[in-house]
Amino acid sequence: MKFVLLLSFIAFSSQLAIPQLSGAALTEYVNSVQTAWRAATPKEGVEKIMPKLMKHKFVVENKEEDIVEMVKMAEADIPASFDARQQWPNCISIDNIRDQSDCGSCWAFAAAEASSDRFCIQSNGTVNTLLSAEDVLSCCSACGDGCDGGYPIEAWRYLVKTGFVTGGSYESQFGCKPYSLAPCSETVGNVTWPDCPADGYSTPACAHKCTSTANYAIPFKQDKHFGSTAYAVGKKVAQIQAEILAHGPVEAAFTVYEDFYQYTTGVYHHVSGSALGGHAVRILGWGTDNGTPYWLVANSWNVNWGENGYFRIRQGHNECGIEHAIVAGIPKV
Repeated sequence: MKFVLLLSFIAFSSQLAIPQLSGAALTEYVNSVQTAWRAATPKEGVEKIMPKLMKHKFVVENKEEDIVEMVKMAEADIPASFDARQQWPNCISIDNIRDQSDCGSCWAFAAAEASSDRFCIQSNGTVNTLLSAEDVLSCCSACGDGCDGGYPIEAWRYLVKTGFVTGGSYESQFGCKPYSLAPCSETVGNVTWPDCPADGYSTPACAHKCTSTANYAIPFKQDKHFGSTAYAVGKKVAQIQAEILAHGPVEAAFTVYEDFYQYTTGVYHHVSGSALGGHAVRILGWGTDNGTPYWLVANSWNVNWGENGYFRIRQGHNECGIEHAIVAGIPKV
C-alpha cells in the first residue's frame, strides 16, 4: 500500500514540476528550461492570429489493418539528411507554403500539398501543378467536419474515388478551385488582411465546377486528378523515411499544445502548455541539429510563422503523436 501511494505521489509531483503557463510567462519558461528551440509571444495573443485547429477526435493513431509498407529499404541505405525541396527542385508544389486562414482545414491542405508533390514526382515532372485543398474540404462528406477538422486518410481515399481538381492559394487564384477563404489578422509582405471572423470561417459550400476568378480554361471534370491507392504508413522512423524517399512527402497529424503556437525556430518538442486540438501537416525531410534528429515539416500558416512557414520537430519520440498518424497515397499518372 505504501509503495502504491509513493508511486502516486511521484506521478503527481512530476505533473506539478511542469507548470501550465500561457502567454509571456509560457515563452519565458520554454526559453529558460531548454535550448533546442525558441519561443516568442504573439503580439496580439495566440487566439487572434493563429488558425483554428481540428477537433481532437481527428488525430487518431493508424490502425494496423490500414498500414501498407509500400517500400522496403535497409536502414543503412537511408541518408542521414534529406530535403524534398532539394531532391525535386522543379516541382512547384514542394517549396510552396499555403495559408489555411481561420479554418481547421489543415487535413485537406496537407493532403492537397503532398499529393501535388507526388503527382510531380511520379510523373517525372509532366504533372507539375497545385491541387485544390478547397475541393476536398468542401465536397468530401465522409472526411469529417470541414473547417472543424477531418480524417487525413479519408482525404486520400477521396483522391482515389473522386479526385482533386487544381487550385492554389486565395492570393494566387491559381487553377480550377483556388482556396476561397482569405488570410486574416496578419500582414504578409505588403498586404495587411482584415481581422478573422470572431468564430472562425464556416466550411465553404461544395461546388462541382471551377470557381477561379481568372476564368480557368479546363473544364471541372477534365481537371480531376486521381489517386490509385491510399494507405497509412508504418510507425517506425525508417519506414516513414523510406516512404518519403521512394514516393515523396507524406501527411501527418499530431496534437498541438500551446507552446507550439509560440515556435519560431529550432527543433520543437513539447515543453509546457495545454493541449488545444489537432493539426495536420506535410513532412518532406529530416536531418540532425546539434545531435537531435528531426523531421522537416511544412505548415499551412503562411510564411510569417516559424522558419519561413516550415518547422522542425524531434524525431524518434513520436513527439505529440506525429509518427503514429502518417498517411499517403500513390497518384494515378
